[in-house]
Amino acid sequence: MTEQYRIGVDIGGTFTDGILLNEITGEIRTGKVPSTPDDPSEGFLRVVNRMLDDGAIAPEMVKYVVHGTTVATNAIIEGNLAKTAFITTEGFRDLLEIQTGIRPTLYDLQFEKLRPLVPRYLSFGVPERLDFRGDVLIPLDEGAMRRIVEELRGEGVESIAVCLLHSYINSEHEERIGEILGEELPTVLYSLSSAVAPEFREYFRASTTVINAAIRPVVSQYLGKIKSRFQGSGISGEWLVMQSSGGVFTFEAAMERPVFMVESGPAAGVIAANHLGKNLGHENVISFDMGGTTAKAGLIENGTPRVTKDYEVGGTAATTEHGSRGSGYPIRTPVIDLVEIGAGGGSIAWIDSGGILRVGPRSAGADPGPVCYGQGGTQPTITDANLVLGRISPDYFLGGEMRLDVDAARQAIKERCADPLGMGVDEVALGIVEIANSAMVGALRRVSVQRGYDPRDFVLVAFGGAGPVHANRLAAELEMPTVLVPMSPGTTSAMGLLVTDIKHDYSVALIQRADRIDINVANEQFQQMRGEGQMALSREGVADEETRFVKQADMRYVGQSYELTVSLREEELDSDALDEILAQFHQEHERSYGFKAEREPVEFVALRLSAMGVIPKPQMRKIRRGVDASSNAVKETRPVYFAETGGRVDCPIFDRYELGSRDEVEGPAIIEEVDSTTVIHPGYRADVDEFGNLFLSKS
Repeated sequence: MTEQYRIGVDIGGTFTDGILLNEITGEIRTGKVPSTPDDPSEGFLRVVNRMLDDGAIAPEMVKYVVHGTTVATNAIIEGNLAKTAFITTEGFRDLLEIQTGIRPTLYDLQFEKLRPLVPRYLSFGVPERLDFRGDVLIPLDEGAMRRIVEELRGEGVESIAVCLLHSYINSEHEERIGEILGEELPTVLYSLSSAVAPEFREYFRASTTVINAAIRPVVSQYLGKIKSRFQGSGISGEWLVMQSSGGVFTFEAAMERPVFMVESGPAAGVIAANHLGKNLGHENVISFDMGGTTAKAGLIENGTPRVTKDYEVGGTAATTEHGSRGSGYPIRTPVIDLVEIGAGGGSIAWIDSGGILRVGPRSAGADPGPVCYGQGGTQPTITDANLVLGRISPDYFLGGEMRLDVDAARQAIKERCADPLGMGVDEVALGIVEIANSAMVGALRRVSVQRGYDPRDFVLVAFGGAGPVHANRLAAELEMPTVLVPMSPGTTSAMGLLVTDIKHDYSVALIQRADRIDINVANEQFQQMRGEGQMALSREGVADEETRFVKQADMRYVGQSYELTVSLREEELDSDALDEILAQFHQEHERSYGFKAEREPVEFVALRLSAMGVIPKPQMRKIRRGVDASSNAVKETRPVYFAETGGRVDCPIFDRYELGSRDEVEGPAIIEEVDSTTVIHPGYRADVDEFGNLFLSKS
């Protein structure tokens, strides 16, 4: 049988991770290179070529290339956006300026709203009007529209967002505007709200459409550059991109609707944790991904990651965590529910004006990186602190590819933090790590306790280059009984790219009370979305037997401002199905908010459908049976500083690749591998399963 391969590439703020999978044998190769912030495609090229060269693999044997990237998010945060115009119903051109009354800090008198992504002089109102039923009150004035086009031509805009009042019910006027733009400005990209986010709430729909329009040229250029750089290489397989909701779609689809890939990179880690947990019999897990720039936490219940529609990007807190609403630009597309904080290996430790030690959110990133990298960094980071404490090896970082400078790290911590505080270097290094741990415990609480879940009922899946270094301590703080560290944790997010399915998400507004809903209309809407999904998957070569559909509905009690999403069975709706849906909604409301009101009327707000093309999943490979971990796998002994012991203690340093199944490692101990280090604290132990995964628990 001819060998076929899949490649996953995840570009992070510090490193670009790659993983190459042999579909026939299940053999995995990994690659890790420093990210190239000035041109992310350069890091992409390097890691792919390295893996192919190391395995002597011909490019034409690659079947899929799946990419996870934060290029869309970074473009918004850094303001690297296309010159964009906004067209809406006459009288509503100030929509982006007014925004909403939601504020992230209720009593902050100095609070200022975010600057609109489209300036007012590029916002236009066109005469037309629909009512809330979608009936035409004022026909579209095509003459006025063409006069707007002339102004746009003179301004040299690169992209246009169109969001008309009530177009989520009737898209006729928006589609006609799209036709006029295509005729008059054929080189300018445009986005219609009825295609991007056909849901009610004007500002949220407009914001989503504007973001899609503003990043379309940026994302199209970026993805096109990657493909062009590989055109002569012989890779002829499918090119796919990770979506924020956890599925993948083609480069071409991503160029059309890039707003669906804003959280592309972080989502891959949650998918990887879900895949691993399912295979090992753990369907309730919390993923913890700590890289060089940020730490991310996501919750998976019953084998399904939590997905939210209320997400903000580009503000002071680009996360879905509680208390951050109103600080960024809202996006109304499905996004895996993540809490993301500025605590990564490269997060900088500093002393504030009050003489208090702080850690993050600023990061040393990939250039210059932590002080110990020897690339010009001068400010101490979490990685420097872990190195000083002896928790990571100066000689085996990236498998020995990069030599770390312990003395430089100690000196930076001494000059920048220890001396101003009048404390010892070891004490301050431990303080840096513990402050970061406290922030990450907070993130794990927000994704679990504040969502109505008890973290003690979940397994913590720790990955990322720095995740296993801190995971044991975090689990102890949260009383989580088990930590799971997969093989090659530094490239686990890249593995998530290879275990997800092709996915297209659709939604339609349907605001009707449950006791008065027209079931036939609802079924017709689902059927229409199903047809669109079927066509999209067929274009991408997905066979009918590999196609799956997932139906959901947004619901609320009549009079509520916000809704909950409930899953529906695949069959058509009928009266019995409605009773099940209502019972499910009441139950979900009680879990989310602590109460339910079964006598209150309930209404539907929107219908959703996900069309998925199932991709075969790789099987985990078993490792050899262990013999004696203490004698075969110990490389050396190194003094490591632990808070539990109040100082340094001699720790055995294990080579993870020499550990076999059923081996046991008692803490305190360190387990090293090429792309990460697992720290086992006193009072804990690690058990190796038949696939080489580490399970940390109390001794």
